[in-house]
Amino acid sequence: MSIIAIGLNHKTAPVSVRERVTFPVDELHGILQQLTTDTGISEAAILSTCNRTEMFCCSNDDQDKRDNVIDWFHHFHRLNPGEVAPYLYTHPDRSAVQHLLRVASGLDSMILGEPQILGQIKDAYIMAKRAGTMGQCLNRLFEHTFQVAKQVRTDTAIGSSPVSVAFAAVNLSKQIFSTLSGHAGLLIGAGETIELVARHLRENGIEDLIIANRTLARAETLVNEVSGMAITLQEIPDYLHRADIVISSTASPLPILGKGAVERAIKLRKHRPMLMVDIAVPRDIEPEVGELNDAYLYTVDDLQEIIDEGLKSRQEAALQAEEIIETQSAQFMGWLRSLDSVATIRCYRDMVSELCDQQLEQAQRMLASGQDPEAVMAQLVRAIANKLTHAPTVRMRRAGFEGRPELLDSARELLGIKGSKE
Repeated sequence: MSIIAIGLNHKTAPVSVRERVTFPVDELHGILQQLTTDTGISEAAILSTCNRTEMFCCSNDDQDKRDNVIDWFHHFHRLNPGEVAPYLYTHPDRSAVQHLLRVASGLDSMILGEPQILGQIKDAYIMAKRAGTMGQCLNRLFEHTFQVAKQVRTDTAIGSSPVSVAFAAVNLSKQIFSTLSGHAGLLIGAGETIELVARHLRENGIEDLIIANRTLARAETLVNEVSGMAITLQEIPDYLHRADIVISSTASPLPILGKGAVERAIKLRKHRPMLMVDIAVPRDIEPEVGELNDAYLYTVDDLQEIIDEGLKSRQEAALQAEEIIETQSAQFMGWLRSLDSVATIRCYRDMVSELCDQQLEQAQRMLASGQDPEAVMAQLVRAIANKLTHAPTVRMRRAGFEGRPELLDSARELLGIKGSKE
């Protein structure tokens, strides 16, 4: 059984590359089945977020399926190999296990220790189970991952500070406007990230909040929790000029805000500056918006500097977390290697069970013929002992004759033989 992780993330690829290789969530069921069918791997799960796209695969044979998966990845996204090859990484076996544990614990995130990624990994796990591509190996790996991530949160201070991409976006707003009191915000999307943004904005004094979403009902649900006004995406042009701060995070495959709409809004605002933070991948706001005067556009990659400021307090906790992950990776690999012994153990148990059954039948016949029960019991024990020790004894004598002390040492360890070797 072999494991491999293949993907790219915010450390290896810019947003312009990452947005081209995302997997639509509503199509993952079929995509996962296609991945396993086309590549010959037995198990697969896909983690696709704004900061990373990764495939975790297990294969029942010893053949290296890495090239198969990479070729499939290129073909699925209609890319030439050279376009993304410089950004891809591959992690085989223990390295793949360590990578997933680090990702789930927030050690590989843009914001060290952020908790959102664990929920996204759980979603990937559920999706793979529904698609039927989560087998014994990946199922155990993901369940182990959830346990380790919980241990890291409990035993270290990795999550002691509430830092996230949402927090970084709001912190950027505070740097631009000094105070958020008296300013208006337009949030595009109604998912978990936007909900966190809305809560952070409210906590920092923003009073006028508009939430736009594809489905009005979802926007209204969020508005009921954080207070504000709910609108549809189609209504954004009518309200855009009211916003001093625009923060967008949707799953739209195409930009929602174009240069023209923002330019009209700026004119209506009499050129009062607008801060626009696009934390979606693919991007929600056309890059050309950044060319406009009085429009200050930041992408998720631009938040990195702000995020770095929150890393210092988590560095010591991260070192502790790495020690936990090193230990837990070794434990999982031990379990994985133990699978190779399952067939041998089963055969040995079946052999012993068959031997015992045969001797028991013989003992029962002896009892039925009227022989002494005590003598029959003694005979039964001797017969089983002789048959169990015969083959190992023959092989140990042969090892001694052939001068193979290492085999004798293995036999002592395997059979639990104690005492002097002489």
